Amino acid sequence: MQPTGNDHRTAGHASHPMGPLTGVRIIELAGIGPAPFCGMLLADLGADVLRIDRKSGGARSIEIDPAADIMNRGRRSIAMDLKHPAAIAALLELVETADVLIEGFRPGVTERMGVGPEACLARNKRLVYGRMTGWGQTGPLAQSAGHDINYLSLSGALHMIGRRGEKPVPPLNLVGDMGGGGLYLAFGVMCALFEAQRSGQGQVVDAAMVEGAALQMAAILTMRAMGHWRDERGANLTDSGAHFYEVYETSDGGYMAVGAIEPQFYALLVQGAGLDAERFTRQMDASGWDDLKRELGDIFKTKTRAEWERIFDGTDACVTPVLAAGELAAHPHNRARGVYLDDGILQPAPGPRFSRTPGAIRRPPPLPGQHTDEALADWGFDEAQIERLRREGAVA
Repeated sequence: MQPTGNDHRTAGHASHPMGPLTGVRIIELAGIGPAPFCGMLLADLGADVLRIDRKSGGARSIEIDPAADIMNRGRRSIAMDLKHPAAIAALLELVETADVLIEGFRPGVTERMGVGPEACLARNKRLVYGRMTGWGQTGPLAQSAGHDINYLSLSGALHMIGRRGEKPVPPLNLVGDMGGGGLYLAFGVMCALFEAQRSGQGQVVDAAMVEGAALQMAAILTMRAMGHWRDERGANLTDSGAHFYEVYETSDGGYMAVGAIEPQFYALLVQGAGLDAERFTRQMDASGWDDLKRELGDIFKTKTRAEWERIFDGTDACVTPVLAAGELAAHPHNRARGVYLDDGILQPAPGPRFSRTPGAIRRPPPLPGQHTDEALADWGFDEAQIERLRREGAVA
């Protein structure tokens, strides 16, 4: 798999990949959503992430071809029957040489399986045990089901996203699952791993998506505390209330994103759009935002998206085209930086970028159990042990 641009040095199959996490061994108990996203991030940056898939497969709300599951890229897969005592014993043996274990089950599930934090830390006191849940390991909702939209609703984020007079709008499943989930867990795991190198002691990382989403509210709550944010949707600086922070339709049905907050950037917006400078001079007077938004909307409908791109390209007006998925890899900036990879499946490149130890996609998404023998051998199991586990039905 190759990056879409020549300047990208952190993606594609590297001949000698040496990401910053090279040498770190991670066990990932297979799940869906944020925990696999966390595993992808860590694998992209060099960790040896061993995915433990269910021997019988798992229930999913949407059928996904394992070979096309981007979030499973970069690691090997072992298929285990985690109801089999021999499989649990083998998993605990793997734990002995692991640095990290990540799981995304409801609280108490891994304990009942026999691979909870207490059992694992007894085998490896340096282990970082990362737990990804929606509500956290404790609290009234700890055992309740939920999805991104539910975690956002209790974090306060969902209430704030949407247009004036309309109901809240779910921002895909990015803020809870991926930002407040996978990234939040990856950050916690790496902090705990850093501490373990100093203390020699592992610990449990309790990463709850509702709390990860809540943390992302810090800046908005700061503005609210200072009287610069109203609880009404679509009435504030960055929630589509302001005319200078909005999406506008073009004459050909495309859209342009406008984010000209600072006065010097706003002046360039006014100039580039050919607006009446005197009419648009009171940028921060919220009482006039609605009228100015209508006028700006009419102006943007006079030209195509491509025409507006040419007008604002290379300026600091903070005006950019709204790209659809099929346009992402071809955009000049994305192409030059290799932001996206496309080898039949469009996907984001590894990140962030490192000057000396770049990340890379080391292997495509595995089929469940594809690397059972190979990975077990690399993790210290001999041929007799592997054959016995297979004979007993503990692995596949």
